[in-house]
Amino acid sequence: MASFDGITAGITNEATVTVEQKHTVSHTKVPVLSTPMMIGLMEIVSKDAVQPLLPPGFTTVGFEVNIRHKAAALIGAMIKISCKLLEADGRKLLFEVRVTEGEKIIGEGQHRRTIIQGSE
Repeated sequence: MASFDGITAGITNEATVTVEQKHTVSHTKVPVLSTPMMIGLMEIVSKDAVQPLLPPGFTTVGFEVNIRHKAAALIGAMIKISCKLLEADGRKLLFEVRVTEGEKIIGEGQHRRTIIQGSE
């Protein structure tokens, strides 16, 4: 039985991304960061926060998002994606996630992941 003792509340991670055309929606006059892409970035940062602490052959998958997309981020915007692990209950993990551009909150909420056996 694998142990996940090293994964505890308080773990954080962040990444910085410049919004490019590939991150935007195509159905608006002004291209802005899409909600699905924002959520995808939140998931990646959350996965990367705990991946190095998992035993070989284990990874995490997302199973719930509760996110609010609060503001636009235009092409060229430098956004910071951050997460903080709020709860680690066996295989179940709860993250607080946020995307900001400077002081402006682009999106925020909570994201749940579970630890599974399977390659990264």
